[in-house]
Amino acid sequence: MDWPIAEVARMSGVTARTLRHYDEIGLLPPARTGANGHRYYEEHQLLLLQQILVLRALGLGLPEIGRILAEQVDEVEALRGHHRRLLAERDRLEALAGTVRRTIAELEQSRKDGTPMTAINRPENLFEGVRPAQYEESLHDFPEHAEAIARKVAAMTEQDVEAGQRERTAQMIRLAELMAGGHPAGAEPVQAEVDAQYRALSELRAVSAEEYRAIGRSCVDNDAWRAAYEAIAPGLAAYQRDAIEAYVATRLS
Repeated sequence: MDWPIAEVARMSGVTARTLRHYDEIGLLPPARTGANGHRYYEEHQLLLLQQILVLRALGLGLPEIGRILAEQVDEVEALRGHHRRLLAERDRLEALAGTVRRTIAELEQSRKDGTPMTAINRPENLFEGVRPAQYEESLHDFPEHAEAIARKVAAMTEQDVEAGQRERTAQMIRLAELMAGGHPAGAEPVQAEVDAQYRALSELRAVSAEEYRAIGRSCVDNDAWRAAYEAIAPGLAAYQRDAIEAYVATRLS
């Protein structure tokens, strides 16, 4: 028995366009292609699609998923491995839920008595349980940059990823401290921080002035980014945007 691409899309929740893309890159070829050009899938392909979706949910990129599928021999053993990954993901989500719970409590306490959030003094807590793939998903407006990040992350160890997350949080906290100190977004200490951010981006791929300006606007317009900044200090998202705008105007124009 086989199923046409439209039916597979309906069953799996994956769009037909995505399924065609998986075929084009060799990740999930159909069992056959009909005379009408339509793709048809059998049970084996459905099992592979299930594995692809599980691995995507675990934060793996398509190149890494392709390698895993190419190397696996026994489907049952592969599924056992995916099951172990899912259990680990469950533990990660529990850690992430704890992080959010602590941040909510600290925000509520801060608004209640005016004391600063203690998370600012414990930056390692802010992104506990967050995976790079979640950042990549929030970069949907910058697909080329998302791909560059995915390539870099694929070559990193778990320790490297954690170190990068901590440094990113530390950068945000330094900006929050400059903002709290009354420094305008265009002040030299602020611009030095933005310059370091721009250089880090440029190590991944060339970033034009207009794209960097758009990234700055996304600090406010992108819900995930804005929430991360505002969790550190109210107004920080707009401060980062304005700092990038000033950097582009004075150094990239």
